[in-house]
Amino acid sequence: METLEYMLFEGGRKSILGHSDFVKEILRRRPEFAQELNLCQSSPLHLASAKGHIKVVGVLLSANPLMCLARVIVGQGQTILHLCVKYYQIEALKHLVNTIKDQDFTNCKDSDGNTILHLAVADKQVETVNFLLMESAIEVNAQNLRGMTAMDVLIHSRTDLRDEEIEESLKRAGAFGSTGNNSLVQINHNITSPGSNLSYEHQDLSSNVKKNGSEKMIKQKDDWLEKKRSALMVVASLIATMAFQVGINPPSGVWQDNYLVDSKNNIVSVSDAHKAGESIFADNDPEVYRMFLIVNTIGLIASLSIILLLMSGLPLRRRIIMWILMMITWIAITTVAVTYLFSISAITPEKGKEKGKEPIIILISLSLYIWLGLMALLLIGHTIQFIIKMVRKLIKCLSPKERIQGSGITSHSSV
Repeated sequence: METLEYMLFEGGRKSILGHSDFVKEILRRRPEFAQELNLCQSSPLHLASAKGHIKVVGVLLSANPLMCLARVIVGQGQTILHLCVKYYQIEALKHLVNTIKDQDFTNCKDSDGNTILHLAVADKQVETVNFLLMESAIEVNAQNLRGMTAMDVLIHSRTDLRDEEIEESLKRAGAFGSTGNNSLVQINHNITSPGSNLSYEHQDLSSNVKKNGSEKMIKQKDDWLEKKRSALMVVASLIATMAFQVGINPPSGVWQDNYLVDSKNNIVSVSDAHKAGESIFADNDPEVYRMFLIVNTIGLIASLSIILLLMSGLPLRRRIIMWILMMITWIAITTVAVTYLFSISAITPEKGKEKGKEPIIILISLSLYIWLGLMALLLIGHTIQFIIKMVRKLIKCLSPKERIQGSGITSHSSV
């Protein structure tokens, strides 16, 4: 039997992704579903909170007096509140804290001894930090397994423009460092001094606490690349199908009979002769048909090239690969527009092209020129942007020592 969390969040295209009315109806029929756990010991409430479905969170909380197993510890000793901070779901966090109103639960620690305040400070989540300090019963000076408070985590983490705002909020709430140093400037001066005794342990801790935010950013980038890959595959497949169809069934159709001799059995001229299956367009306007065929073939090859590149397993994270795919896609889309112009020209009768009736053709041509101009602007803009990024990357690669030294200086002086 499918569990509630599978139907809601892990069912692929069959999932309803947070439809609260549907959840309410399921719980009315099978209330025990709210207590089922998956292999990671996560309840539907954990999944709904991590994905930010506030209405579903409210339904699950109201459906079970035990808060739908909200106190179950999942993964690395993380509670549902840790998941909210980990996945940047501030609204879900507010809803849970205000609904549960349990000081012990709010101050639960993960396997590293970090409270949700530790994680929020490490990830520089200003809004979350302010909410926890002002509207919850969070213990401001709680220490993790390495004896670090939230202030210590802020002091020893990588400098950021948001540090000063977070520091002021912590100080107003009575926070202090376990070492007794409460100033970011003072601590950073101590770190840069020759007599600094800051251990690599504390630096490793800062990296570990910030790991959650990094994992989320990587996941978001992977999701974006996968969506873009899928979109390119769909577009390329459609263009390839269309180009193939237009190629074997050109505008104006094909001759249905053989016309090699006339009614008197006289051999007709080469220009008038035709065979069944040959293109009428090719006989009526050979020059335009030749251009039409070239453009359509370019579109077919371009779209097939996109499909081949996407299926070949090339690393899409590399900008050069994405740039190449984008260029080929633009070429394929442009050929569709040009092919359309040739097709309209082929099926438009000659009387529609007579003097006084040119506006139709002029309008089509003007639309095509506008399209080509837009594509040219996009191509030039993206090419310039790509070149600038490549030049910057090349400069950084050629001067690694200055880059490392410069980053070490700015990380302390910017405070």
